[in-house]
Amino acid sequence: MSNQEKMSCERRRILAATVAVGGVGAAAAVVPFVSSMLPSERAKAAGASVEADISNLQPGQKLTFEWRGKPVWILKRTQAMLDTLSQQDSQLADPASDKDSQQPAYCKNSHRSQKPEILVVVGICTHLGCSPSERFKAGTDEGMPADWKGGFFCPCHGSTFDLAGRVFKKMPAPDNLEVPPHRYLSDTRILIGEDPEA
Repeated sequence: MSNQEKMSCERRRILAATVAVGGVGAAAAVVPFVSSMLPSERAKAAGASVEADISNLQPGQKLTFEWRGKPVWILKRTQAMLDTLSQQDSQLADPASDKDSQQPAYCKNSHRSQKPEILVVVGICTHLGCSPSERFKAGTDEGMPADWKGGFFCPCHGSTFDLAGRVFKKMPAPDNLEVPPHRYLSDTRILIGEDPEA
């Protein structure tokens, strides 16, 4: 083998080694980059369904659970609370909850829930994202008007919602409170974030 052939063979080996090392280096650089684009465990958990235990929830009480970084309220309404729902339709901006984006189809009814006594809503005002306060007592006891029948009050800009999360007319909030997808695992356990068909 001549010197020229030896040098040519050596160049090919060097070129092959360089390409191999470069390929390994490129792969090593790409793996962390691609990994950084995948959702973290925290992000996966933030989008996950949340199981709510309501076994200790008494009539007239509300529990709060976090789902996707939002407060979700579960209110166990008394019969008296349910009776007020039909009495206020003329005062509500969207009494029939006609906007489909406000609740799943299985909650599009007068009480906006699967079970009349259990209300599940996202506790965020649809105006600017504040969190309303509960004002469950009727009348002026909690600083509300005399004809108040109970519901939620957003102290930031004064929006009011009834005990089904429906917004009253002429309020800053444009929509009813959102009803998240949810399904019952049992009478005392609700899975927030999944529809019943799932």
